[in-house]
Amino acid sequence: MPSSGVSPPWRARCVPARHARSEEERHVSQYVSRLGRRSGAAPARLRLPHRRPRRVAMLSVHTSPLHQPGTGDAGGMNVYIVELAQRLAAINIEVEIFTRATTGALPPAVELAPGVLVRHVDAGPYEGLAKEELPAQLCAFTHGVMQAWAGHRPGYYDLVHSHYWLSGHVGWLAAQRWGAPLVHAMHTMAKVKNASLAEGDTPEPAARVIGETQIVSAADRLIANTAEEAAELVRHYAADRDKVAVVHPGVNLDRFRPADGRAAARARLGLPQDALIPLFAGRIQPLKAPDVLLRAIAVLLDERPDLRGNLVVPIVGGPSGSGLAKPEGLQKLAARLGVTDVVRFRPPVGQDQLADWFRAASVLVVPSYSESFGLVAIEAQAAGTPVLAAAVGGLPVAVRDGETGVLVRGHDPAAYARVLADFADRPELLSRMGPAAARHARSFGWDTAAAATADVYTAAVQSHRRRVRSHHG
Repeated sequence: MPSSGVSPPWRARCVPARHARSEEERHVSQYVSRLGRRSGAAPARLRLPHRRPRRVAMLSVHTSPLHQPGTGDAGGMNVYIVELAQRLAAINIEVEIFTRATTGALPPAVELAPGVLVRHVDAGPYEGLAKEELPAQLCAFTHGVMQAWAGHRPGYYDLVHSHYWLSGHVGWLAAQRWGAPLVHAMHTMAKVKNASLAEGDTPEPAARVIGETQIVSAADRLIANTAEEAAELVRHYAADRDKVAVVHPGVNLDRFRPADGRAAARARLGLPQDALIPLFAGRIQPLKAPDVLLRAIAVLLDERPDLRGNLVVPIVGGPSGSGLAKPEGLQKLAARLGVTDVVRFRPPVGQDQLADWFRAASVLVVPSYSESFGLVAIEAQAAGTPVLAAAVGGLPVAVRDGETGVLVRGHDPAAYARVLADFADRPELLSRMGPAAARHARSFGWDTAAAATADVYTAAVQSHRRRVRSHHG
C-alpha cells in the first residue's frame, strides 16, 4: 500500500473486513490460487489475451448517475458518468456503476442502458446524510461492493474506475482485493479548491487531502480533464507524470445543438424575444459563484438603467454543498441588491429542457472559483450560445476567449458587468460567437472521450500486468 500519509480512521476499520470473507469469496480465492500455482506465475486472469477490459466496475459513492443534475450533490460528474458509461458500452466495454442507495424504494440494480448496470449499495441512512459525513460509511459501502463481487466468477471485473476521492478509497481496496488495475478521476481536488475559496466558503478538510494523496499514489492511471489539471496532480500531489492521461469530457451533441434556434426556445420558455438574457445554470453554492452574476447585474443596472426593461436573468438550479446552509441566500441577495424584478429563479430541469434554456440565453455565465472542466460551458456552446466565464481550471480549454465567449480574470462583478454591457450594445457579438461556439463544441463528442478512456484502460491493464509479473519474479 502507498505510504503517503496516515490512513483515515475508516480505512483502518475497513481493512480487516477484507479477511472476513464469505464462503463464495473463499472459493474464488482458492480457485485463483490454484490457477497461479499451476502456471507458476501470476493468476491466469492477468494473462488473458484481451488487451482492453471487457467489464468495468465504476464507482460513484456520493452521487447517483440516476439523480437529477443541479440538485444536491448531483452535477456535471453525474452527466459525465452516464454519458461515458453508455459510450463505453457501445464499444463493447460493459459498465457496472456502484452508487450509494438514497431511498429504500430503489431496486438493487437498474439497467441504465444496454451494457450499463447501476447497483445500489446500502451504506448509512438513506436520506439526510451530507457528503462530509460519507467517509464514515465507506466501510459499509466497500462491504456492499465486495458482496456483489463475491457472487461472480474469478476475474469478473477487469478494471476499477473510481470517480471523486470518496470512490477512490473504495476503488483502492476493491482493486487490491480483485487483483485488478485502478483508474481514478479526481473531478475536483481539495488543494486546488482550498487555494481559490469563495468568501465565506468552508475549506476542504485535511482528511480529504490525505485521502487524495493516497489514491494518486495507488492508482495505475489517473484521468485529468485538461492539461492544467494534469499539471496540478503532479504539482500538488506528486503524481507520476507517466500515470496521468488527459481526456476531455464530452457533450451529447444530439441533445445540445442549436436545433430550431433562439427565438423558438424563448417562445417555449415564455421569455421575451428581444431581451438580453444572461443565464446561470448549475448548483447554487459559493464555489459556483452565482452571486457574482447578481452583483454584476446590480452594477450594470446602476450604470445603465436603460437596460432594466430589456433584461431577464434566469438562475436555473438548486442549493448544494455549503449552499445548503443558506438555501434562500441568493434570493435575499437579489432583494438587497434591488434586482429581484429582473431575476427569475427556476428549479433544476432535465437535460432536454436545459438544452432549451441554453438556446434561449444570450450568454451563459460561469463565474466559478474552481472548475475541473465546466461541462455546462461546452453544453451551452454546443447549443449555439457563447459563454462568459472565469478564467479558472478547465474553462480556458472549454471556452475560446474572444471567439466562442469571453474569459474574465478574477471575480470582480464590474468586470462581468462590462462584458454584459458589450453584449447588450453589440448584437453582432452574439451572431458571430454563437455559430463559432457550436463549431468548437463539435470537437468534444462523447464518442471521442470514450475511445480515449478505453485507451487509458488498456494502458492501465498492461502496466498492471507488468507490475504483477515483476512481483511474481
